Amino acid sequence: MVDHLKSTKEKLLFILKKESEISIKSVMEYFTISNVAVRRHLNDLIREGFVAEKTIKQSIGRPFIVYSLTQKGHETFPNRYEKFSQDILQDIEQIGGDEAVQAVLTARKEREESELTSALVNKSFEEKIDLLYKLQDEKGYMHEIEKTASGDYLVRNYNCPIFSLASSHRNICDNEKEMYRHIFPDSEVQAHNYMTRGERYCSWTITNPKNNR
Repeated sequence: MVDHLKSTKEKLLFILKKESEISIKSVMEYFTISNVAVRRHLNDLIREGFVAEKTIKQSIGRPFIVYSLTQKGHETFPNRYEKFSQDILQDIEQIGGDEAVQAVLTARKEREESELTSALVNKSFEEKIDLLYKLQDEKGYMHEIEKTASGDYLVRNYNCPIFSLASSHRNICDNEKEMYRHIFPDSEVQAHNYMTRGERYCSWTITNPKNNR
Protein backbone atom coordinates (compact mmCIF):
# COMPACT_ATOMS: atom_id res chain seq x y z
CA MET A 1 0.00 0.00 0.00
CA VAL A 2 0.98 3.66 0.21
CA ASP A 3 0.64 4.32 3.95
CA HIS A 4 4.38 4.86 4.38
CA LEU A 5 4.29 7.93 2.15
CA LYS A 6 3.97 11.29 3.89
CA SER A 7 1.60 13.40 1.81
CA THR A 8 -1.50 12.83 -0.27
CA LYS A 9 0.33 14.11 -3.36
CA GLU A 10 3.17 11.64 -2.82
CA LYS A 11 0.62 8.85 -2.52
CA LEU A 12 -1.10 9.95 -5.72
CA LEU A 13 2.19 10.03 -7.65
CA PHE A 14 3.07 6.57 -6.35
CA ILE A 15 -0.35 5.17 -7.31
CA LEU A 16 -0.12 6.63 -10.83
CA LYS A 17 3.40 5.27 -11.26
CA LYS A 18 2.15 1.84 -10.25
CA GLU A 19 -1.14 1.82 -12.16
CA SER A 20 -0.19 3.75 -15.33
CA GLU A 21 -3.78 4.97 -15.89
CA ILE A 22 -6.46 5.03 -13.23
CA SER A 23 -9.94 6.43 -12.63
CA ILE A 24 -10.91 8.47 -9.59
CA LYS A 25 -13.04 5.55 -8.39
CA SER A 26 -9.99 3.27 -8.33
CA VAL A 27 -7.83 6.01 -6.79
CA MET A 28 -10.25 6.30 -3.88
CA GLU A 29 -9.64 2.67 -2.95
CA TYR A 30 -6.24 3.80 -1.62
CA PHE A 31 -7.60 6.62 0.57
CA THR A 32 -9.77 7.16 3.61
CA ILE A 33 -10.01 10.94 3.10
CA SER A 34 -12.88 12.46 1.11
CA ASN A 35 -13.29 12.34 -2.65
CA VAL A 36 -13.27 16.15 -2.70
CA ALA A 37 -9.89 16.31 -0.92
CA VAL A 38 -8.31 13.78 -3.28
CA ARG A 39 -9.63 15.63 -6.34
CA ARG A 40 -8.19 18.89 -5.00
CA HIS A 41 -4.73 17.33 -4.76
CA LEU A 42 -5.10 15.76 -8.21
CA ASN A 43 -6.04 19.12 -9.70
CA ASP A 44 -2.97 20.68 -8.07
CA LEU A 45 -0.76 18.00 -9.65
CA ILE A 46 -2.39 18.56 -13.05
CA ARG A 47 -1.87 22.32 -12.79
CA GLU A 48 1.78 21.80 -11.78
CA GLY A 49 2.35 19.54 -14.80
CA PHE A 50 2.92 16.23 -12.95
CA VAL A 51 -0.35 14.54 -13.92
CA ALA A 52 -2.45 14.43 -17.11
CA GLU A 53 -6.14 13.64 -17.43
CA LYS A 54 -7.88 12.00 -20.37
CA THR A 55 -11.57 11.48 -21.11
CA ILE A 56 -12.57 7.92 -22.08
CA LYS A 57 -15.73 7.63 -24.16
CA GLN A 58 -17.84 4.48 -23.94
CA SER A 59 -20.33 3.03 -26.40
CA ILE A 60 -22.71 2.60 -23.47
CA GLY A 61 -22.70 4.87 -20.44
CA ARG A 62 -21.20 8.23 -19.63
CA PRO A 63 -17.59 9.15 -20.45
CA PHE A 64 -15.14 8.98 -17.56
CA ILE A 65 -11.72 10.45 -16.79
CA VAL A 66 -8.48 8.57 -16.22
CA TYR A 67 -5.30 10.03 -14.77
CA SER A 68 -1.67 9.29 -15.65
CA LEU A 69 1.80 10.68 -14.97
CA THR A 70 3.36 13.15 -17.38
CA GLN A 71 7.07 12.96 -18.20
CA LYS A 72 7.62 15.51 -15.43
CA GLY A 73 5.70 13.24 -13.06
CA HIS A 74 7.83 10.23 -13.95
CA GLU A 75 10.95 12.26 -13.28
CA THR A 76 9.98 12.70 -9.61
CA PHE A 77 11.03 9.08 -9.14
CA PRO A 78 14.71 8.23 -8.76
CA ASN A 79 16.48 6.91 -11.83
CA ARG A 80 20.07 6.28 -12.83
CA TYR A 81 19.71 7.05 -16.54
CA GLU A 82 21.79 10.23 -16.48
CA LYS A 83 24.38 8.74 -14.11
CA PHE A 84 24.59 5.75 -16.45
CA SER A 85 25.19 8.10 -19.40
CA GLN A 86 27.95 9.88 -17.52
CA ASP A 87 29.60 6.57 -16.65
CA ILE A 88 29.43 5.45 -20.29
CA LEU A 89 31.09 8.68 -21.47
CA GLN A 90 33.83 8.27 -18.87
CA ASP A 91 34.45 4.74 -20.12
CA ILE A 92 34.58 5.99 -23.72
CA GLU A 93 37.06 8.69 -22.70
CA GLN A 94 39.30 6.17 -20.99
CA ILE A 95 39.29 3.96 -24.07
CA GLY A 96 39.40 6.52 -26.88
CA GLY A 97 40.20 9.85 -25.26
CA ASP A 98 38.32 13.14 -25.48
CA GLU A 99 38.07 12.90 -29.28
CA ALA A 100 35.95 9.75 -28.96
CA VAL A 101 33.65 11.47 -26.42
CA GLN A 102 33.15 14.44 -28.75
CA ALA A 103 32.35 12.06 -31.62
CA VAL A 104 29.64 10.37 -29.51
CA LEU A 105 28.11 13.71 -28.47
CA THR A 106 28.16 14.93 -32.07
CA ALA A 107 26.43 11.73 -33.22
CA ARG A 108 23.78 12.28 -30.52
CA LYS A 109 23.21 15.84 -31.73
CA GLU A 110 22.95 14.75 -35.37
CA ARG A 111 20.46 12.00 -34.52
CA GLU A 112 18.24 14.37 -32.53
CA GLU A 113 18.51 17.02 -35.23
CA SER A 114 17.48 14.51 -37.90
CA GLU A 115 14.44 13.39 -35.87
CA LEU A 116 13.29 16.96 -35.23
CA THR A 117 13.91 18.10 -38.81
CA SER A 118 11.75 15.24 -40.11
CA ALA A 119 8.94 16.20 -37.73
CA LEU A 120 9.12 19.88 -38.73
CA VAL A 121 9.30 19.49 -42.51
CA ASN A 122 6.99 21.79 -44.52
CA LYS A 123 6.09 23.83 -41.43
CA SER A 124 6.04 27.61 -41.31
CA PHE A 125 8.40 29.47 -38.97
CA GLU A 126 5.69 29.87 -36.30
CA GLU A 127 4.54 26.26 -36.67
CA LYS A 128 8.13 25.06 -36.30
CA ILE A 129 8.55 27.04 -33.08
CA ASP A 130 5.33 25.69 -31.60
CA LEU A 131 5.86 22.04 -32.54
CA LEU A 132 9.60 22.00 -31.76
CA TYR A 133 9.13 22.99 -28.15
CA LYS A 134 6.15 20.71 -27.66
CA LEU A 135 8.37 17.83 -28.78
CA GLN A 136 11.22 18.99 -26.55
CA ASP A 137 8.94 19.40 -23.53
CA GLU A 138 7.81 15.80 -24.00
CA LYS A 139 11.46 14.86 -23.36
CA GLY A 140 11.44 16.60 -19.98
CA TYR A 141 12.33 20.18 -20.86
CA MET A 142 10.16 23.03 -19.60
CA HIS A 143 10.03 25.85 -22.13
CA GLU A 144 8.39 29.23 -21.99
CA ILE A 145 8.08 31.03 -25.34
CA GLU A 146 7.59 34.76 -25.77
CA LYS A 147 6.96 36.42 -29.13
CA THR A 148 8.57 39.84 -29.34
CA ALA A 149 7.09 42.91 -31.02
CA SER A 150 9.38 42.32 -34.01
CA GLY A 151 8.15 38.74 -34.48
CA ASP A 152 11.24 37.06 -33.05
CA TYR A 153 10.91 34.41 -30.34
CA LEU A 154 12.56 34.55 -26.92
CA VAL A 155 12.76 31.04 -25.49
CA ARG A 156 13.45 30.17 -21.84
CA ASN A 157 14.02 26.65 -20.56
CA TYR A 158 13.57 26.08 -16.82
CA ASN A 159 14.39 22.36 -16.72
CA CYS A 160 17.17 20.42 -18.41
CA PRO A 161 16.76 16.62 -18.14
CA ILE A 162 20.47 16.15 -18.89
CA PHE A 163 21.72 19.00 -16.68
CA SER A 164 24.43 16.99 -14.89
CA LEU A 165 25.71 15.62 -18.18
CA ALA A 166 25.71 19.07 -19.80
CA SER A 167 27.54 20.51 -16.78
CA SER A 168 30.33 17.96 -17.27
CA HIS A 169 30.40 18.34 -21.05
CA ARG A 170 29.69 21.99 -21.89
CA ASN A 171 29.83 21.38 -25.63
CA ILE A 172 26.39 19.73 -25.31
CA CYS A 173 25.02 23.29 -25.01
CA ASP A 174 27.01 24.36 -28.07
CA ASN A 175 25.68 21.33 -29.96
CA GLU A 176 22.12 22.31 -29.06
CA LYS A 177 22.66 25.86 -30.33
CA GLU A 178 24.12 24.50 -33.58
CA MET A 179 21.17 22.12 -33.94
CA TYR A 180 18.69 25.01 -33.67
CA ARG A 181 20.68 26.97 -36.26
CA HIS A 182 20.32 24.05 -38.67
CA ILE A 183 16.61 23.65 -37.92
CA PHE A 184 16.09 27.40 -38.52
CA PRO A 185 18.63 28.05 -41.32
CA ASP A 186 17.16 31.47 -42.21
CA SER A 187 17.18 32.72 -38.60
CA GLU A 188 19.80 33.81 -36.13
CA VAL A 189 20.01 31.85 -32.87
CA GLN A 190 21.36 34.02 -30.09
CA ALA A 191 22.08 32.38 -26.71
CA HIS A 192 21.73 34.55 -23.58
CA ASN A 193 21.66 32.38 -20.45
CA TYR A 194 22.90 28.93 -19.43
CA MET A 195 21.93 26.86 -16.39
CA THR A 196 25.33 25.17 -16.65
CA ARG A 197 26.86 28.55 -15.76
CA GLY A 198 24.80 28.83 -12.60
CA GLU A 199 21.92 30.83 -14.07
CA ARG A 200 18.28 30.10 -13.25
CA TYR A 201 17.33 29.10 -16.78
CA CYS A 202 18.67 28.78 -20.32
CA SER A 203 17.46 31.34 -22.82
CA TRP A 204 18.00 32.23 -26.45
CA THR A 205 16.38 34.21 -29.23
CA ILE A 206 15.39 32.77 -32.60
CA THR A 207 14.93 35.61 -35.06
CA ASN A 208 12.07 35.74 -37.52
CA PRO A 209 13.49 35.20 -41.03
CA LYS A 210 11.21 37.98 -42.32
CA ASN A 211 13.37 40.45 -40.40
CA ASN A 212 16.41 39.44 -42.46
CA ARG A 213 14.95 40.81 -45.67
